[in-house]
Amino acid sequence: MKKLAIIASRYHLEISKSLVKNCLKTLKEKGVAESLVDIFWVPGALEIPLVAKKLAKKGKYNTIIVFGAVLKGKTYHFEQVANECIRGCMNVSFKFELPVIFEVLCVYDLKDAIERAQGTSDNRGVEGALTALKMIELIGKI
Repeated sequence: MKKLAIIASRYHLEISKSLVKNCLKTLKEKGVAESLVDIFWVPGALEIPLVAKKLAKKGKYNTIIVFGAVLKGKTYHFEQVANECIRGCMNVSFKFELPVIFEVLCVYDLKDAIERAQGTSDNRGVEGALTALKMIELIGKI
């Protein structure tokens, strides 16, 4: 196994920290050594795709997992950030044929983000880790 990269947004930092913590815990439970995971913190969700592209170009990662939270406000900004972040991540995935596991929470209120970052039934940090491992295995078979 090469390495996994995690990119996390500092915007809504407590949400991102929880997602990363749950992801790392799950990876460790599945036998992934901490030394195989690199974490990169970016200012916000719009910075995620550029860092993902730079990491993908290095060719040393089997997958990239991205975390953050974009909350709906009173303006169109929510849609712009959410749409461009996911589009950028998908472009990286397709261009470099590398799984970019998208766990940036695009939600309508903070309560929804907290439930998905800290809860036990739909924890997106856990899901990000599990999806990354499944994709590494699948891509390895192709």
